[in-house]
Amino acid sequence: MQVYQQLVSDILTKGHYKSDRTGVGTYSLFGYQMRFNLAEGFPIVTTKRVPFGLIKSELLWFLRGDTNIRYLLEHNNHIWDEWAFERYVKSSDYHGPDMEHFGVRVLEDEDFRADYEKEMTAFQQRILTDDAFAAQYGELGDVYGKQWRAWQLRNGETLDQIAQVIEQIKNNPDSRRLIVSAWNPEDVPNMALPPCHSLFQFYVHEGVLSCQLYQRSADVFLGVPFNIASYALLTHLIARETGLQVGEFIHTIGDAHLYANHVEQAKLLLSRQPLSLPTLIIESDAAMDTIDAAAIRLDNYKPHPTIKAPIAV
Repeated sequence: MQVYQQLVSDILTKGHYKSDRTGVGTYSLFGYQMRFNLAEGFPIVTTKRVPFGLIKSELLWFLRGDTNIRYLLEHNNHIWDEWAFERYVKSSDYHGPDMEHFGVRVLEDEDFRADYEKEMTAFQQRILTDDAFAAQYGELGDVYGKQWRAWQLRNGETLDQIAQVIEQIKNNPDSRRLIVSAWNPEDVPNMALPPCHSLFQFYVHEGVLSCQLYQRSADVFLGVPFNIASYALLTHLIARETGLQVGEFIHTIGDAHLYANHVEQAKLLLSRQPLSLPTLIIESDAAMDTIDAAAIRLDNYKPHPTIKAPIAV
């Protein structure tokens, strides 16, 4: 994973300081590409521990076409909680402590952090136990799963892009249209977070499947390790569905940025030497949109310890 280390190093040494919507500020580069040969091992960052369990449950959530965080919470996955919670606290149904700008205040105010954690825990429990509440406030809008599996057409029908691209790979593997898009301009206003990983394309040559992702916006320290592993796993799952071997995952980024409050964590990461890559094991014959997350695991993943960093919302 030296290529990821190089990305972090390049932003620290060459990145441009920019303000951003979160108020934290970033150092960024525009237009960056990384390539990973999936035959050489599963590309997951080893200079800090990356929680693969969260990656696989999130990807399976996308592939199921789900847009409600209840499934994620049932799998102890909290990576989308803040966006759903933000929608709730801005609603007329919320009557708890003032949570305005909580993404920054959680970092700066210890008393506020305690209130936030209490309110968030109560919110999560209601999502899990109250169907009506989950239906209203667990929904994130027309995010990835909706666009991948049920893109709204003008005639009122929906298009399953994942099913379509699988059919194309099987029957017309030389097509240059093996594309899935999550960026639907009409639906962007209805999304809790507009898609960062916005478009991906497959390429088949001599029985080998490769995938290229275009990511418009990339949180290099927290998000990119997830994105690399998620799309590597997706490439494996699509190859498995279509009877192909895996080739490359190519990660092309628009705005690659390091948040200003992640700089020290990034320096610690760069002080560590990358370790051997693990092997992906899939112990199931189930289709990828029904497979149990427990059937997917990494063998011999032995990374350096976790490096914690705050998420910017």
